[in-house]
Amino acid sequence: MSVKYKFKNPVGLYFVSFATKDWVDVFTRNEYKLLLCENLRYCQDNKGLEIYAWCIMTNHLHLIIGAKDGFLLPNIMRDFKKHTSKLFLQTIASNKHESRREWMLNIFKLSKDSFRYQFWQHDNHPIEVWSEEVIIQKLNYLHNNPVAERYVDKAEDYVYSSARDYHSDRQCGLIKINFITI
Repeated sequence: MSVKYKFKNPVGLYFVSFATKDWVDVFTRNEYKLLLCENLRYCQDNKGLEIYAWCIMTNHLHLIIGAKDGFLLPNIMRDFKKHTSKLFLQTIASNKHESRREWMLNIFKLSKDSFRYQFWQHDNHPIEVWSEEVIIQKLNYLHNNPVAERYVDKAEDYVYSSARDYHSDRQCGLIKINFITI
């Protein structure tokens, strides 16, 4: 079994990224991004997730996260991905206004004849952010992703990110964050 990309330090902060299977652009619709935010808030309130930074892109999510005492980050991520996988597959399948419904569901099928689906790619690529230099690099990368993709001119203008919180030094985004002080 590989030890690469594992949560090694139970009290550490981690930069994680995970993407939809085959990088399908599910999160182009606000309703899906809001559903993702709702589930992140649920994990904060009920699963011990601490979010320090976040950004939702069209086909992937970046987070800087930790776990409260008594909770394990791998378990939180496992439960989050399992629950949201089922939720998004059901939501897409039942959304009569989703013009890409059949196309997406076919991609998420594990095989042509299967009745099983996979929404998220299997990995999280957790990288422990253990130094000031790494924290700054990951925060900048995460927050500037929407700028690099030309969704916005300034990181703090992107609604589905914690950049606006860090820019104003107060809670004003869709997800409550724990500020990283450097």
